[in-house]
Amino acid sequence: MKKILFLIFTSCLLPLTALAQVTAKIEPIEMMIGEQAQVTVTVQAPEGATVEMPAFQPRQQLTPGVEIVNSRRTGNTMVLTLTSFDGNLYHLPPFTAKVNGKEMKSSDLALKVIEVEVDTTKLDEYFGPKGVQDNPFLWSEWSVLFWLSVLMLVLILLVVYLYQRLKANKPIITHIKIVKRLLPHQKAMKEIEQIKADKMVTSENQKEYYTKLTDTLRRYIEERYGFSAMEMTSSEIIDRLMQTDQQSLDELRQLFTTADLVKFAKYSTMINENDANLVNAIDFINQTKLENQPTEEVVKPQLSEQEQKTQQSRRVLKTVIWVVNIAVCLLLCYVLYSLWQLLV
Repeated sequence: MKKILFLIFTSCLLPLTALAQVTAKIEPIEMMIGEQAQVTVTVQAPEGATVEMPAFQPRQQLTPGVEIVNSRRTGNTMVLTLTSFDGNLYHLPPFTAKVNGKEMKSSDLALKVIEVEVDTTKLDEYFGPKGVQDNPFLWSEWSVLFWLSVLMLVLILLVVYLYQRLKANKPIITHIKIVKRLLPHQKAMKEIEQIKADKMVTSENQKEYYTKLTDTLRRYIEERYGFSAMEMTSSEIIDRLMQTDQQSLDELRQLFTTADLVKFAKYSTMINENDANLVNAIDFINQTKLENQPTEEVVKPQLSEQEQKTQQSRRVLKTVIWVVNIAVCLLLCYVLYSLWQLLV
C-alpha cells in the first residue's frame, strides 16, 4: 500500500519538474584584464512552481580568479556582473537552482581573460606607481584671487557707505498738479459780477469803480492778446488793439477816456453813463473772447537751486550704487569660478 501511494505522489510531482530547466549564458566569453562580463541565469519552470535562485554577494569569488561585482534578480532571471584581474582561461561551475525543492543545474561556462602584453626587454622605460604627492602652494596662482577678493570687500564697504549717505539724504518729493483754470473772459466776467455785487455802479466813489473796471479790462486784454496792457496807457492799448482787432473799439475808447477823466481830472459821471460803460465792457469781452480753450493747467513745482543739487546728488548716488553692485557680482562670480578651477 505504501509503494502505491509513493508512486501516485511522485507521478503528481513529475509534471512540475519535468518541464523545469536552468540555462546560463555569458557575454562576452573573452575580455581584457579588468573588464566586465555578464552571466544571465534563467530558470524555466511551470506556472505556480516554487523557484529558489542561488544567492551571491559582491566581491564573492565565483571561481578562483573570477570575482562577482554585483548581482540582480528579476523574476526567474538573475544577472551576474563578473570581472578578473588575472589572465587565464577560467572554468565557471554550473549554477544550481531549486524548483519545488528539487535542485537543477545549468551547463558549465568558460571565460577567457586576456593579459596586456608587456615588452620585458625594456623595463627601464616603465615607471612603477608613485605615492600621493602634495602639490606645493604657489602664491602666483592665488595672488590674483586674493587681490580681487580685497577689491570686492572694498567695493562692498563702499556700497554700504553710499547707501547710508543715500538713506540720510531724504528724497525731494515733487507732485505735478493739474488744476482747473479759468479762461481770460471767464475771469473778467467773474470780476465784473463782483463789481455789480458790490454796487459800485451807483457808488459815489467813481474813481474806485472805474479803476476796478479798467483794471479788469486790462488783465483780460493782456491774457487774451498777449501784450502788457497793465503797463500801457489807454491810448497805447487802443493803438495796439487796432493792429489785431477792430471790434467794439469805439465803445472801449470811450470807456477808457471816461475812466481817465474820472481818475485824473476829477470828472463826475451820471449813473446811466456808468451803466453804459459797464455794458460796453461786457460787450467787448463777449465779442473778443475765445471759446473751446483748455480749462486744465499742469502746474509743475519749482525747485530751489539747493533742492535741484540735492536731487542731482541722489541720482548720482543711485547710479554709483548700481554700478558698484554689478561690479561686485561679476567679481564674486569670477573669484568663485577661479577658486573652483584651482581646487578641482
